[in-house]
Amino acid sequence: MAVSLRVPAEVKKKVARLAEAQDTTSHAFMLEAIREKVEAEEARAAFHAEARRRLARMKKTGLGIPSEEVLAYLRERARGGSPARPKPRTGRRQRAD
Repeated sequence: MAVSLRVPAEVKKKVARLAEAQDTTSHAFMLEAIREKVEAEEARAAFHAEARRRLARMKKTGLGIPSEEVLAYLRERARGGSPARPKPRTGRRQRAD
């Protein structure tokens, strides 16, 4: 599949400068940039698809984990701790305002 792109002059200059700094061609530099963007968008789409599946499952089962517990768990893990994973349960806790 042949592809033709119209690249603005200012972008061409930047690509040429960056490609030279990486000891590669402008063509190879642009191909890598396109490949990275495609991979990032595929990862984003997979992330959103997984989120939709999990939300549907949560709505179907009624099970969930309060965000405060998830955040506390993640904070402790970030500190290097080994906290117990929060358990999913039904219902909602009332917030204390």
